[in-house]
Amino acid sequence: MDKTVSNIKLKGDKAIEQIPAIKDKALRINLNENIYGTFAEIGAGQETVRHFFRAGGSSGTIAKAMSAYDKDFSDAIYGIEDDGRYVTESRLKKMLSHEVELIEQRLKRDKHPNKIFFSYANTVATIDFAKQFKGHGWVGIKYQVEPDEDYNEIILHIRFKETDAKLQQETLGILGVNLIYGAYYKYNDPKKLLRYLYDHLDKDQLEIDTINFSGPRFANVDNRLMSLQLVKNGMTDAVMFGPDGKNVLPASVLYKKNILALRGSFRPVTQVNMDMYEKSLKMFLEESKVDKDNTLVVFEITLSNLRSEGEIDERDFMDRAELLCSLGQTVMISNFQEYYKVVEYFSNYTKARMGLAMGVNNLVDIFDEKYYRHLSGGILEAFGKLFYRDLKVFLYPMEDENGEIINSQNLKVHPRMKELYKFFAYNGKVVDITDFDKDHLKIFSREVLKMINNGVPGWEKMLPQGIAEIIKKHRLFGYDPNKILEKA
Repeated sequence: MDKTVSNIKLKGDKAIEQIPAIKDKALRINLNENIYGTFAEIGAGQETVRHFFRAGGSSGTIAKAMSAYDKDFSDAIYGIEDDGRYVTESRLKKMLSHEVELIEQRLKRDKHPNKIFFSYANTVATIDFAKQFKGHGWVGIKYQVEPDEDYNEIILHIRFKETDAKLQQETLGILGVNLIYGAYYKYNDPKKLLRYLYDHLDKDQLEIDTINFSGPRFANVDNRLMSLQLVKNGMTDAVMFGPDGKNVLPASVLYKKNILALRGSFRPVTQVNMDMYEKSLKMFLEESKVDKDNTLVVFEITLSNLRSEGEIDERDFMDRAELLCSLGQTVMISNFQEYYKVVEYFSNYTKARMGLAMGVNNLVDIFDEKYYRHLSGGILEAFGKLFYRDLKVFLYPMEDENGEIINSQNLKVHPRMKELYKFFAYNGKVVDITDFDKDHLKIFSREVLKMINNGVPGWEKMLPQGIAEIIKKHRLFGYDPNKILEKA
């Protein structure tokens, strides 16, 4: 498809949405007499600014376009990074701030009272000659919406999926135009702005795995919700945010780490979740190949766990995120239904030992063949991907209806899976958590949630310390003190 031609999405015989051509987007920016700024592009050519030059009328938009390719020149302009790298968020932010400061210094406000300034920048590494690394980069814009207003900022991290440098450059150029256009004409609806970044692009060309909005126009934007949109829209398979609630680049926090992952609904996080976390972490750190100072614990919530009646309940998501962050945890939202996929994902960034902490029911599900029918090699292929890595499963027991404790030694899998299970369980891949708190085995998130919703007292003691107070203060998960008063 010619990406300079307008797209019309059809539903039946009706046009439901017209997507402006890339040339039209650039021209609309150029013809706005107030938008004026600079382009600084490093690593993949001046691919974005060329669209504005070609569209016509660019003299009213482009104050300066530059590419500081030489590292010494780049360091002389923007300074030297502490880690000596160039394709980093820190580098991009320095580029944006430096260029904005220059334009403010060089163009006086009394002469240009109506100008709204911007700086667009990217720092990118395209695919290498050996085609081992497909390439990635940071892209951003710092800009005003009103002349007397503080600057807004949109910063995102991308991963190229194409295997040709020229194609990657073209993709970057289109993304850049979409970002600048969206920043000026879609800033009042960040969710749409996010979706429109893929205008004239396909998901198999480009992955966006981190995005952050800041500034006066985005004061009410929660970047965790924007992260959720990335996964929901299929722009990436997983996003992460730290204990401070800020989005983080997965590659950065996972790189060469020992990783312990806990998957759950955490709706809400309970004493069982924290007991599993504390006991499995203690066992994980006792492993000979695990370095305490290089270990990251990840609480993972899958997209399927966020769906309610077919739609994702964003308020519910924020409730869970707020509680996990308050406990000092790193959270990952993923599109991985099967465990082997999350292990594969981690393996992109680390070869160090990994651990999965899970309950008995989760392990039984792993040995259910129905989850692997889409694989040509079926469950054997999945298990090869799961246990081929340096991985251990830390199993938290459950109590059955007869009061018997179920662990790796007496759990029941399908008869056809019995020998396969024995192979992994008896070869040290599955390890029981033995010093668990038996009282916690009677706590279930779904029951706690019902108690909160129905105003039934007593749920507080089933949660980690401080969590009940947060739920009550912010009225999370449908908590309503009036329900308790009514019952009283």
